[in-house]
Amino acid sequence: MRLTIFSRLIIGYVTVLILAMALCVYLFLTLREFNKITRHIQKIDNGILDYDKKLADSILSQLRYEKKYLITKDIDVYNKLFLPAKGQFKINLDAVGEIADTPQKRGSLEKIKTYYERYQSLVDKEVKFVSMNKQYPKKEYKKGKEKTSDGILKELKTLDGYSQQDIKDRMRMLGEAGVSAVRVGVAMAIVVSLLVIATSFFITRSVTKPLTLLMHKTREISEGIFKSDLTISSLPEISEVSKAFNSMCDKLKAVEKMKSDFFSTMSHELRTPLTSIKEGTSLLLEGEGGPITDKQKKILTIISEESNRLIDEVNSLLDLSKMEAGMMNYAIEQASLKPLIDQVMTEIGPLIEAKKITRETQIDEKLPAVRMDRVRILQVFRNLIGNAVKFTPDGGSVKVLARPVNQGVEVSVKDTGPGIPAENLTTIFEKFQQAAPGPHRPKGTGLGLAIVKHIIISHGGKIWAESKPGQGSTFIFVLPV
Repeated sequence: MRLTIFSRLIIGYVTVLILAMALCVYLFLTLREFNKITRHIQKIDNGILDYDKKLADSILSQLRYEKKYLITKDIDVYNKLFLPAKGQFKINLDAVGEIADTPQKRGSLEKIKTYYERYQSLVDKEVKFVSMNKQYPKKEYKKGKEKTSDGILKELKTLDGYSQQDIKDRMRMLGEAGVSAVRVGVAMAIVVSLLVIATSFFITRSVTKPLTLLMHKTREISEGIFKSDLTISSLPEISEVSKAFNSMCDKLKAVEKMKSDFFSTMSHELRTPLTSIKEGTSLLLEGEGGPITDKQKKILTIISEESNRLIDEVNSLLDLSKMEAGMMNYAIEQASLKPLIDQVMTEIGPLIEAKKITRETQIDEKLPAVRMDRVRILQVFRNLIGNAVKFTPDGGSVKVLARPVNQGVEVSVKDTGPGIPAENLTTIFEKFQQAAPGPHRPKGTGLGLAIVKHIIISHGGKIWAESKPGQGSTFIFVLPV
């Protein structure tokens, strides 16, 4: 199943969107993990450190208050100072027990609780002895309280160390996770970017490549090449367009053939009666039909000239039809272009003198011979030089130059006529096409330059025109050596 342009675009956009969402989801999960670790540090580890400090302060306060009570035997010190500190210690101990998150921390808390219970037992017994004014072994009780309080402070320090170590471990985890996230994020971003570029290139290429083929085919059609060989199967829409193009080319080819056949047939059919009219007119002018008046002679002369012109046009049509059909035969030989140029300049000499045109011929002394049909290349020179003289106003100039170029010979015919508009520089070589008529640009049939182009191309050369309106024209052709 071939995907349409719309389907390819949708698939491409969805692919890009999925890749971008995958990158966003990964970054979101990574950030959430960072937040989780950060909250754990703030709530658990820092909380335990805070409670450690409070428990240490509380046990030290209790030690201080119970000593003060034993010295002063002031019951208010015990009731108002010691007992609140005792209660606060138990509250903090229970609170830190709720957030302890490792076996080591819970083990330390159990030891603290055991030490504290021993401490409280000794304090309670000592308070009872003091309140009853009984004698008791003070040194043993003091030693026991110091041992238990030291044990509590030692375990609080151990608990503090566990929390500090957990904070370091989690900070290291954050750092490693951050580095890993950056690497993975950069890698995913590169992969996503490459996939986006590849997807975009694939979709764009799959659309632009057939469009380029269509553009080239359109250019061929505009140049009169009607080959129905366009094959595009990548896109259903453009595939249908290519089929329509091929169908159009077949129809245009048929129309072109029908037109060529028509002109060929008409030209062939016209040449015989025109020849008869010419011969009959010549016989009348020679007096074969009896004496004629000067007025009749003038009319017959006009008829003879127009018959010759029509015969030339018919011959041109026949030649062009043969060239387009590939049936024109060329007698190729190795020869020099100089004699042909000199011959045409001599033939057209009377018209040049009548219009008082300055002529100039520049032929390189090292001009090599070329493979050509002398008759057809002579036809080319007659057309180009004849047009230059015809379109150049009185008192102008015509220049013919010939010089060797890379593996060829370049000939240019330059005039000082009205020039050719830029939009006509290529179309003038098509049949029945010519620049818009003007006061110094006589109207013709538009066959001469088309025939010239066919002759030059058949010789393996190329021809083009250069011109600016009001600055004359230059026709240039190159023939291979």
